[in-house]
Amino acid sequence: MGIPGGINAQWAGLIVEELVRCGVKTFVFSPGFRSAPLNLAAHEHPDTKCIVHFDERGSAFFALGYGRTNISPAAWITTSGTAAVNGYPAVVEASMDGVPLICLTADRPPELRETKANQTIDQVKLFGSYPKWFVDLPPPDNALDGAYVLTTIDQAVARARSGPVHLNCMFREPLVYEQPTAAGLPHHLKIWQAGKEPFTTYTPPECTLPDLTLLARKAAVHGPGIIVAGRVRRPEEGRAISQLAKKLGWPLLADIGAQVSVESAGSGITVQHFDLLLKSESFASAHEPRAVLHIGGPFVSKSLLQHLARCRPDFYMLAAPTGERIDPLHCVTHRVVGEIPDFCATFGRKWQPKHRASAWTRAWCHAGERIEQALESVLDGPTGELGEPFVIRAVSRLIPAHHTLTIASSMPVRDLQMFGCGLHDTHVASNRGASGIDGTVATAAGVAAGKGGGGTALLGDLALLHDLNSLALIREFGLTLIVLNNNGGGIFNFLPFNRPFDTFERVVGTPHGLDFRHAAQMFGLNYEKPASRSAFEDAYAQAVKGRGATLIEIVTDREQNVTFHRELYDLAKQTVEQN
Repeated sequence: MGIPGGINAQWAGLIVEELVRCGVKTFVFSPGFRSAPLNLAAHEHPDTKCIVHFDERGSAFFALGYGRTNISPAAWITTSGTAAVNGYPAVVEASMDGVPLICLTADRPPELRETKANQTIDQVKLFGSYPKWFVDLPPPDNALDGAYVLTTIDQAVARARSGPVHLNCMFREPLVYEQPTAAGLPHHLKIWQAGKEPFTTYTPPECTLPDLTLLARKAAVHGPGIIVAGRVRRPEEGRAISQLAKKLGWPLLADIGAQVSVESAGSGITVQHFDLLLKSESFASAHEPRAVLHIGGPFVSKSLLQHLARCRPDFYMLAAPTGERIDPLHCVTHRVVGEIPDFCATFGRKWQPKHRASAWTRAWCHAGERIEQALESVLDGPTGELGEPFVIRAVSRLIPAHHTLTIASSMPVRDLQMFGCGLHDTHVASNRGASGIDGTVATAAGVAAGKGGGGTALLGDLALLHDLNSLALIREFGLTLIVLNNNGGGIFNFLPFNRPFDTFERVVGTPHGLDFRHAAQMFGLNYEKPASRSAFEDAYAQAVKGRGATLIEIVTDREQNVTFHRELYDLAKQTVEQN
């Protein structure tokens, strides 16, 4: 590995080389001149993969999406000034949901700060308290030991295991056309240069699980209860949760982001459509768990959240890889920190049931199965309304195995939780850390790139308008983008608003009167606008066969969508309460 001779190029080369040695090989950046030393170092390194996108916000969300599917993060590089500020939403989301992300913002040197120098803003701790670590790297200087750069990178990658880190990298001019330094690398860095290992090697932190014997005993005494699977990052975590549920015999209520495969639905353990199920007050009141085993992060279902708030279980144990508080109801009685597969295996070995859970579990699963049959009769036929619940369900049923599905964090993810089926080994991703709709398109591209395969993104019209520039990334990575265009923010029509309709539309509804045919044409995407169920299924099937990047637009009506949802809610409630 050769390090270029100029001091800016040399430091940038050290940064990129050490990131590569630490496993960070994907670099995402937008063109810029203050960041040119970093961009060039990444571009010219033989072992990197560089994604170049002209929109800084989109490139940051792409890096976020990549981190959602990989243990090693992507490095996001941006130039100075407001370009760097565009990364703020992605940094917030990464921090809230524990997604690894390396942020490298180029900056002016200290002598230009607070002087009104052009494109110079205060970038020190630019992202506030959201990064797990921040370093203000000084401008490259021959008087400083280059080992400082290497050890800083090593620490940053270690800290990024649980969220974003921010390295603010100052560079002085001339940025690119530099004279080679006379001294070259010192002896101790030449030794490092000759090898392939990081300068400082960090051993992954071991989460030492406590003795779970007492907790397993307490859970058994309070049970039978339920197992809640929240969001997790890796499929093996979802499989471990499913195996533990079978061991305990308790109903498994799995969030759409829990990576629990459809195969578990027929196991007599996984409860289908529990979000709809718990809308039945009679079922909910008759099935209040006194014990809850919550594994992983937060979950989407508001019905489940309300159910747990009402019944206030006596025993509520939450197990997750990090120790941050995941307790919006303030009802967690026991908190365990440990890797999810290790926790599930250990807790399962300690399990000694005090009560038979078979009748309790059958009641939950049988009710969910009846709702599935009712939904199938209404939503799976070739004729009928081409409504949003149908589209959501059709995608979940038709998406190829091992595909990625990125879904917008507003109404689509809620609908997928309620109406979805199938999802054979599908990696589901959604920006539910801060639940913003911005950056969804770029995130989908990053998720698909991180898995090295095809992907589908499902979002609303406002989410697409917020991230229209990232259609360039969809084109590059050949994704299928399904847009539910209801001319505004469909979720708001479900909320109470005691003002006239025109006031609602102006203040909340966000009507825009646009379609996306010309946007698809502008970015070189295939475009489909099906008007029937069968036409949509045909268009989606063709798109995911490798036809190329495709935008499928479904036009719906917000008021009709509310009516259709309420009809399905009533159908689920009647189905459960008829028995």
